Amino acid sequence: MNPQVTTLGRSQSAALSTNKVVKNTYMLLSMTLAFSALTAGLSMAMNLPHPGMIITLVGYFGLLFLTTKFRDSGLGIAFVFALTGFMGYTLGPILNAYLSLPNGTQVVMMAMGGTAAIFLGLSAYVMTTRKDFSFMGGFLMVGILVAFLAGLGAFFFEMPGLSLAVSAMFVLLMSGLILYETSNIIHGGETNYIMATVTLFVSIFNLFTSLLHLLGFAGND
Repeated sequence: MNPQVTTLGRSQSAALSTNKVVKNTYMLLSMTLAFSALTAGLSMAMNLPHPGMIITLVGYFGLLFLTTKFRDSGLGIAFVFALTGFMGYTLGPILNAYLSLPNGTQVVMMAMGGTAAIFLGLSAYVMTTRKDFSFMGGFLMVGILVAFLAGLGAFFFEMPGLSLAVSAMFVLLMSGLILYETSNIIHGGETNYIMATVTLFVSIFNLFTSLLHLLGFAGND
């Protein structure tokens, strides 16, 4: 057997597999974003209260664990929608709070526009240049853990200054995570589109809420 033919066949197979992951990831991401927006809209329309920090964390990590456990089966897709729908529900009361402010609509729209611009811009950059950002993995893991713990401290000890710093950190970290995960997908480092979707969705969600917080503060709200 010609080794060059074998190598070429493997390369083509890998490319087809990667393209399939990319296609499935962005298709599922679009659907989960729409579903999350729907649950957020319903939560806003029904004026539901925020579930609180404890229930939010338990719900998020519980559904994330189930999604990870069943990522290779049809149940994984069901848990992806459960997770993103739950996150949409928790977002509804936050949006209602901002929209009740004098310039709340402007703040929300700016946060949405900024999130879309950052995500699309970073994704397009990686897709176009095909640059490998896998080297950022360790830094992002440590940075997200530190920011998460700092955020908990800011919440429980009521430290607005630290909370703003955490939001700024999350904008940078989530931007880095978008670069990292997109690079991971196109270079074959991530072969499970369910987990790729969850990572990108969480990045977009945290990016939006962090921008919302920073822009709200800038508008003296």
